Amino acid sequence: MPETIKINGVSIDRGEKVLTRLVISKLPSGTVIDIPVYVFRSVHDGPVLLLMAGMHGDEVNGTEIIRRMITKKMLYPLKGTIIAVPILNIYGFLNFSRDVPDGKDVNRSFPGNKEGSLASRVAHRFMKEVMPYIDYGVDFHTGGSSRGNYPQIRCVLAEPKNQELADAFAAPFTMNASYRQGSLRKEAAKLGKHILVYETGESLRFDERGIKLGIEGTCRLMHHLGMAASAPVASEPTTICMKDIWVRAKNAGLFRSLVQEGGYVKKGQVVGTITDPYGEMEVRLNAPAAGYVVGLNNMPVVNQGDALMHIAF
Repeated sequence: MPETIKINGVSIDRGEKVLTRLVISKLPSGTVIDIPVYVFRSVHDGPVLLLMAGMHGDEVNGTEIIRRMITKKMLYPLKGTIIAVPILNIYGFLNFSRDVPDGKDVNRSFPGNKEGSLASRVAHRFMKEVMPYIDYGVDFHTGGSSRGNYPQIRCVLAEPKNQELADAFAAPFTMNASYRQGSLRKEAAKLGKHILVYETGESLRFDERGIKLGIEGTCRLMHHLGMAASAPVASEPTTICMKDIWVRAKNAGLFRSLVQEGGYVKKGQVVGTITDPYGEMEVRLNAPAAGYVVGLNNMPVVNQGDALMHIAF
């Protein structure tokens, strides 16, 4: 752990707690848009842990997880440093949107470019100011619009350190997830840093159970890293899933699920139906593999090809 961390031109010494704001740009109105970054430092040497949410502005569960932990003074580490970013994509947060105003996804824009698109500039500023200091991290996400995710950790399990960190977090599901081009996880891995993704709930809606499990998992991870004196025991065992598959709509119409998030399904089991609005057609959907329902579409009106159900095994 470095003696001094310098973010946004602010020097932060051991034992200090500092809030600094990374100015990214301005709205057309001239309003400054900045990203609050909280830094909590112990006087004792230790790792640097990143807790970040709001990469997609409409994904509020992670923001609430970090907010509650800040409010309850849970982020003062016994050793090392915690860097907390409750909202990375301020633009999306203000506009209830996944993306920034130029329509690009920040999590497909890393490592970024200071002369590039707005999404690329956000990614570049983060990589320049924050990424050099961190060792480990949790990137909090949710499912998409009207599509919920059961609480889960995603990482590349072939890397032993990722497996170790995921075991410590102990979410209900741990999913082996390959790196995606332009993602924070992939760019961090190139630098030898380890980022877990925690997914729960759907966008623009609080998932209280997932928020609670996210806080508890973060506490367990902090305890594992020597940053917290204690942590709650996981309420359920972790199921490790190495592969996953999506059930997609065969027809457009009205989707009705016959299973629940977190439940187990057998191969060939009828997991839902699609009907037309007039009672003239009904199509049954069968599970293509045995596994657990880790994601579920909550929107009844669907188009052909829409992702309806995420099964992991």
